[in-house]
Amino acid sequence: MTKLSVTIITYNEEKNIERCLKSVESVADEVVVVDSFSTDKTEEIAHRFNVRFIKNKFEGHIEQKNFAVAQAKYNYILSLDADEELSPKLLYLIKEVKNNWQYDAYYFNRLNNFCGQWIKYSGWYPDKKLRLWDKRKAKWGGTNPHDRVVCQEDCTKKYLKADLLHYSFYSIKEHVEQINKFSQIGALALHKKGKKSSLFLIMFSPIFMFLKTYFLKLGFLDGFYGIIIAVNSAHAKFLKYAKLKELENINGS
Repeated sequence: MTKLSVTIITYNEEKNIERCLKSVESVADEVVVVDSFSTDKTEEIAHRFNVRFIKNKFEGHIEQKNFAVAQAKYNYILSLDADEELSPKLLYLIKEVKNNWQYDAYYFNRLNNFCGQWIKYSGWYPDKKLRLWDKRKAKWGGTNPHDRVVCQEDCTKKYLKADLLHYSFYSIKEHVEQINKFSQIGALALHKKGKKSSLFLIMFSPIFMFLKTYFLKLGFLDGFYGIIIAVNSAHAKFLKYAKLKELENINGS
């Protein structure tokens, strides 16, 4: 049977970490939790489980997740965020994979819970995520804060028909606060890459995002929270490009 390392990064996740750890207990051969010096009860809760708890300065989502993978004893990785858990069906399928590992990487849908409601549209589902892989074949990449697992060209993949459950936001306030934080991270990442903003992007990308989320992605079928997600997604676009423009002005570029 394949030995599996589960890696999780945390920062002030006392609301979520116990649920996440319980969901992997029966499939993990080791659990590595890399924490960015939480100030709540994250560490205390994590130590109730059989985990290796490592503190590491946060340099970015990609950097922290790759650091966590580097600490893993085994080559086969299941990487989760603290606010995620395996559904019973996904747990069952991952156990089957462990017994007969045939591909380099496996991906599955992520089902997002927003303020207590499972979001089935709005571009949030199916939210395919590659989270189970051979670390010799892939690593975390992308652009912060939107990290993703990047595979080598010869990497073989298989889809597992089950859901990873994601408890994204407990309130609209949390969503707005994250948008403000992530738009700053995103603007900085784009600025470092030499990307430019413009009045066109600032004015029209939010409009396109709203129309795409609410109409093309059927956000209206998610009811009240569908329109909240569409408006907030548009606002996120506005803030990212406005902050990028601000960085250009500050740096004279």
